[in-house]
Amino acid sequence: MRTVYLNGEYLPETEARVSIFDRAFLMADGVYEVTSVLGGKLIDFEGHLKRLERSLNELDMQKPAAFDDLLEIHRELVRVNEIGDGLVYLQVTRGSDGDRDFVFPDPATTAPTLVLFTQSKPGLANSPQAEKGLKIISIDDVRWGRRDIKTVQLLYPSMGKMMAKKAGCDDAWMIEDGHVTEGTSNNAYIVRGNRIITRELSNDILHGITRAAVLRFAREAQMEVEERPFSIEEAKGADEAFVTSASAFVMPVVEIDGEGLGDGTPGPVAKRLREIYLEESLKKAI
Repeated sequence: MRTVYLNGEYLPETEARVSIFDRAFLMADGVYEVTSVLGGKLIDFEGHLKRLERSLNELDMQKPAAFDDLLEIHRELVRVNEIGDGLVYLQVTRGSDGDRDFVFPDPATTAPTLVLFTQSKPGLANSPQAEKGLKIISIDDVRWGRRDIKTVQLLYPSMGKMMAKKAGCDDAWMIEDGHVTEGTSNNAYIVRGNRIITRELSNDILHGITRAAVLRFAREAQMEVEERPFSIEEAKGADEAFVTSASAFVMPVVEIDGEGLGDGTPGPVAKRLREIYLEESLKKAI
């Protein structure tokens, strides 16, 4: 049985309980991070912790009491659950003051809720999907305006995944004002020649931890990076495309709205960036 962490305690998953008045349950008033585990080690942990702190600050949410112990908690969960390859999910909410109210509870009397759990994903870095690539559809982006904050407001991205599934595809890219913002759970890129094009950072997209690392590695490999919006039509005419996320790393895209890219197989830039990212990230894994 899986061991989870809840507010200072390591518990069997069947014994972990959160109040029905917790604001994440009632108001989606919470933030989260997902850190990949490869070979029992955490990938890009420092980046995830910095983004978590930023999300909390943007929402004026308290740090949980165990904030400074998060690395130790991650490592202990990986150890007790015997995670070789997988994920550690972390969530911080504004907690529960024992009732439902739109007004934030007083942080002096209402402590945040801190939850962590693991997911075992054997062979995470060797996904067969990376060999065949993703097929995606485009959908309207109707999310709230602060997508840079990693909140638990994931209903529309979940609906987007289901739209893609119903269309016989793997994922969806969201479109706003004629341009791609991002995927349902990843950052989006196209490639033209040796130039990687991806939307610049703003409140419109999540500031991906994997995104930052991949763009740094791309520049170090003498690839040109252009941060600007691109349309779905430009994407359909690109040489190749890919997405990045903490759990998918670098994942090629081979089809957009039924139109194949290149020869319909993962392109060389995406494949090379995936190799570089995994190789370099494993060197720094903790």
